[in-house]
Amino acid sequence: MRLIDLTQPIHTGMPVFPGDPEVLLEPALRVADDGVNVLRVHLGSQSGTHVDAPAHLDDRLPTLDELPLERFIGPAHLVDARSVPARGAIGVELFDLDPVPGAVVLIVTGWSTRWGTAGYLGHPSLHPDAAQWLVDKGIRTVGIDAPSIDPSEADDLALPAHRILCGAHAVIAENLTGLDRLLTARTAGAAIEISLFPLRLSGADGAPIRAVARVADR
Repeated sequence: MRLIDLTQPIHTGMPVFPGDPEVLLEPALRVADDGVNVLRVHLGSQSGTHVDAPAHLDDRLPTLDELPLERFIGPAHLVDARSVPARGAIGVELFDLDPVPGAVVLIVTGWSTRWGTAGYLGHPSLHPDAAQWLVDKGIRTVGIDAPSIDPSEADDLALPAHRILCGAHAVIAENLTGLDRLLTARTAGAAIEISLFPLRLSGADGAPIRAVARVADR
């Protein structure tokens, strides 16, 4: 068994979604002056690799701390969407197998290689029909190696895939990285479990996570 980190590191000045709070990490206490090191952390709930709770889009929907822990862990179901071009739609036709209820569906676009570049926001996105298909299959956890499952450059951020998934009380993981390594492991016949546990922020719309894949190689 081996562990694969799927998390973008958090650091001062890291990329954030346009309009989100900038990230700042700075010393609050220092060993030389105070006897201990303590870091002051300033960031948004959607900073870096994170999960969205349903309340991200609607105050009437569950907040992060109201969701069962089972939403944040499960067997991986990988969707290879690396053939989808910039700003293209990820459709149901790419879901070559039906995911089992309780699976963590991970959409692999390869876009994490563009992290920190101007082109990162031009990623492929999940077609609303595909989002509805996942909900109908009983899926309540979906992740992607891009800043959003919906288009990030639209003038009107209608967020249709978000609304479908959040309306079903699903969680959405975004800004994952290195998912191509899981495709390689799957080809080799490995069993893969994903954990996406967030900080336990009360009443939150989302939170940063440490996304980790547990890979059991044959």
